[in-house]
This record gives sequence, C-alpha cells and structure tokens, in this order.
Amino acid sequence: MKINNISLLNYRNLREVDIALSPKVNCLIGRNGMGKTNLLDAVYYLSFCKSTVTATDNSNILHDELFFMLQGCYVSDSGIEEEISCGFKRGEKKQFKRGGKAYERLSDHIGSIPLVMVSPADNELIAGGSEERRRFMDMVISQYDKEYLAALIRYNRALQQRNVMLRADYAPDAEMMSLIEDMMVAEAVRINRGRKQFVEELVPIFSQFHSTITGDSEQVSLRYRSHLNDGDLGELLAASRTDDRNLGYTSKGTHRDELVMQLGGYPIKKEGSQGQNKSFLVALKLAQFDFLRRKGGETPLLLLDDIFDKLDSSRVEQIVNLVSGEGFGQIFITDVNREHIDSILESIDSGYRLFEVKKGEVELLKERAVETEM
Repeated sequence: MKINNISLLNYRNLREVDIALSPKVNCLIGRNGMGKTNLLDAVYYLSFCKSTVTATDNSNILHDELFFMLQGCYVSDSGIEEEISCGFKRGEKKQFKRGGKAYERLSDHIGSIPLVMVSPADNELIAGGSEERRRFMDMVISQYDKEYLAALIRYNRALQQRNVMLRADYAPDAEMMSLIEDMMVAEAVRINRGRKQFVEELVPIFSQFHSTITGDSEQVSLRYRSHLNDGDLGELLAASRTDDRNLGYTSKGTHRDELVMQLGGYPIKKEGSQGQNKSFLVALKLAQFDFLRRKGGETPLLLLDDIFDKLDSSRVEQIVNLVSGEGFGQIFITDVNREHIDSILESIDSGYRLFEVKKGEVELLKERAVETEM
C-alpha cells in the first residue's frame, strides 16, 4: 500500500497542505513544533480514524477554525487506486469516506490501510501500565482479524456492565451477573486465542530484527500472560464476585492480560538503558510491520518519527539498511537534523523526496525519482 498524495486543511498547525509523495522514502525535516509529527499524524489518522497525539477531535482543528479535512489518494500493491477522506466539524460527528462512500461504522475501516508508526510515544509500551501493551496487541490483531475486533468490542461492553453492577448500592442479581459473565467468557476465549497466536508468531520475527539491530549483543524476550492461561475464567469470575464488589471493578479477565517484556531475563522497564529500550521498541515495531505484511497481503506504510535519537551510529545504520531493503515499501522519516537526514539518503539506493516543514507549511527541497514515479 502506498499513498501518492495527501491533502489537509486546518489539521492541527497545518493550515493547508497538498503534496505528492515518493513511493519509497519521504523525509520531513524541521525544528520541533513546526508540524512534522502533525503531518505523520494525518497519515496515521487516515488509517485508524483517530490521532496519535490527542484523544479529542476538537483538539485536531487549527485554532480559531471550525473544521478540519483530510484526504489521501492511495494505490494498493496490486495497483488499485482509491481515495480515503475524513471531515470533522465542531459539534458534529466526523465522517469517513472510502471511494466517496461514507462508512456506517468507523471500525469497518480498520485494516483497510495497514500502517505501522514508530515514535517517542512508544516508550509507554515499556514505561507505561499493562493497558499500553494490551492496546498494542489489540491494534495489530484488529488490522487483519475483524472477528477479533468484534469480540473485543463485545467483551468490553459486557465488562462495563459487570462493573456497573459491582458498584451499585444494592447487591447485584446473581442470575444477571452469571449471564454477563458468560458473555465475557465467550468473547474472552476468542480474544485469548488471538493474542496467544499473535505473540507466538511475533516472537521469532522480533528476535531476528533485534539481533540484527544490536549485533546479537543482548538477550530479549516477549511472553503473553493471561488469567485464561491459569484456569477457567467463568470460575474465576464467580469466585471473585465478593472481592470485586469491594474493589468496585472486575479483577479477572482478558482486560488484565500482560505482554511481558524482558532484557537479560529481567523486566526491561527496570533494566534497560534509553538505547536498549529504543532498540527493543524499534525491533518490536518492525516485527509488527513484517507480521502485518504477511497476514494482510498488503505492505503497510511505515512512519518513523524521530526514532534515531538515543541510538548509536551502528544501530542507526542497521535500522536504515533494514527499512530500505526488500520487504519494506513506502517510508516516512522525520528528524530535526538536516545533516542526519542527508547521510541517511546518501546511504540508501532508493527514490526519495525531502520536505521541510516550517510553521505549518511544507516545502519540497529535493528528490530522487524511481521508476514508479515516472
């Protein structure tokens, strides 16, 4: 999958942008706060119907404006062209369209434009709580498995209902509680199966990428932990009702799953340096990319937002060699350092376009064409 052209209006600090893109490497340079990440965020938004920067669409509208609009012209690996657009106006519901036809449900769009983004915010996968790592698993699996996404939505709905009953002033109805728990168990089994299979398939890919980036100098591991691996969830839920009522929330279930990340046999959160953490995360995201490409049949877009900070030159070189090689498609790279970007472009045998982002405006500085652009 590639995006040939992106247009945006009033998106964050970008008032009006309309640029043609290289089918291979697109580099964005500029000082912090100029809009580089916002442009990547617009590309991300067209894939996931939401921003990586803020949870509220109102915050994505340029100050003092009433709306924003995004539009991307895509071409699939098989050569099929289509247009994805989104519009949002304050006080109204956002509208997503594919080929000019509006989606009834935004969840139907997830997976249509596969994308992987690597950014400084990924550090929360290591430093944050277990919900960050569950969100990572859910985001990847949902891009290629619609049934998984539907099961996740139903599970969370039942979980919310159980929590409401636990917090009620009166004792919950036992029969109704059992019914809700049965719903949770049915969906949890599907979720557990999807996550377990995902991690099992991801681990060898992740290990290979990490070994290449670090020169096989560090021992790392990923492991999936779940209450469903320890026993029957229905029995666990029934046995924990009293305790859960005292807590005011459900303490057992797939919403408590964990993706255990280790370095040298210990939690990477406690053991890893900044460089080790970043190498771990880049390897994880490149594994995600390769996994989605194999599962979905389309080559995902790859967004690399300021990822070379905190990495030594040898690791940067290995990452550049990986993403510019066979198996990777269209890539977006941001950096504040022009010399850094120039050295990257000189090291790759690929077409590219180099843009400068300054005060919300985007200017093409130079390019090298490839056959698909001619």
